[in-house]
Amino acid sequence: MPVLFAFLRRIVAMAEGQVRPYTSGAASMAFVSVPNIEVAKKLASDIVKNKLAACVNIIPQVTSVYEWEGKINEDSELLLMIKTMTSKVEELSEFVRKNHPYEVAEVISAQIDKGNPPYLDWISKTVLGETVSEKD
Repeated sequence: MPVLFAFLRRIVAMAEGQVRPYTSGAASMAFVSVPNIEVAKKLASDIVKNKLAACVNIIPQVTSVYEWEGKINEDSELLLMIKTMTSKVEELSEFVRKNHPYEVAEVISAQIDKGNPPYLDWISKTVLGETVSEKD
């Protein structure tokens, strides 16, 4: 029953113009590979401290196969899954380039089409200091 009441409150708030739905693409996920857990924790912590993301997941045991300087390489890495606002992706990329040990750091992103509205609002509030619904 509490879920139904929360849903109904949101519908009423939307009808009264108090809350606007999430705009597809306002938030993004970015992915960064790192060589070890020390780099992962330091980079993740600094990204969140600098309000470049609301959350960074550290995913262990990723095997990367890639070509570098004419040779095929296979390395054990970790992957950072970073949740941020799309407006922060360029600043995030620059921060990673300056603080990453790799000569060419991986920073790729994809916009978030849909998701849990309270979670998407939390990302916006954490990164930008406002909720998605408060934006004009």
